[in-house]
Amino acid sequence: MRSNRWRLLLLAALLVTPLAAQRGEPVTVTGAISVEGAPAGRRDWSGVAVWLTPQSEEARHADGAGKRLRILQHGKEFEPHVLVVPVGATVDFPNLDPFFHNVFSLFDGRRFDLGLYESGASRSVTFPRAGICFLFCNIHPNMSATVVVVDTPYYATTGRTGAFTITGVPPGRYRLSLWHDQFRPTRPADFPRDVVVGASLTLDPITLVQAHDPMTGHQNKFGHEYTPPAHNPLY
Repeated sequence: MRSNRWRLLLLAALLVTPLAAQRGEPVTVTGAISVEGAPAGRRDWSGVAVWLTPQSEEARHADGAGKRLRILQHGKEFEPHVLVVPVGATVDFPNLDPFFHNVFSLFDGRRFDLGLYESGASRSVTFPRAGICFLFCNIHPNMSATVVVVDTPYYATTGRTGAFTITGVPPGRYRLSLWHDQFRPTRPADFPRDVVVGASLTLDPITLVQAHDPMTGHQNKFGHEYTPPAHNPLY
């Protein structure tokens, strides 16, 4: 009798194990980028956006509705310089400087103009579709940032060493994409590229090269050259 019971338990285990493997527990995807031809002395490879888009539309759950993130305006800079958000997310733009700012974007991710607002105030923008959104200040031409809006919940940005980690990725087939305002893949046609996420995945090293910065020499929101503001403490 005991022998039969063990046989039944063993048979049940053999049946359940493949089912568990088929379900596929979420895993962590890791990788790193390096840059060739960068300015001498530069060793900071942070801010490269990396994301995995499920090839099956049914597997995409990039509902960022209710998700709020922030880009600070501080010291006449945007912080962070690159922010990745899922479709539907809202980004707050608090002004932490002791003078006015005017955040705007005229690009595909989201076109908006937050107008002029003072120190201590904050305004927000919701991003309803995927795309690259360049941000500028209509007063300070040196201020720029990017919001990368993605149709997937699986994304990350690189740290200073170029490493990145994407957690909670279910096994399956994905399209690997990346973006940075100053770096490009050595072979741009290779991205986005297909990858298969299994029990775990460490991506092959990705090599980027220095490229033209699309934010260099941008115009103000009226399509004109910037006019240096008068010596006014409000700006």
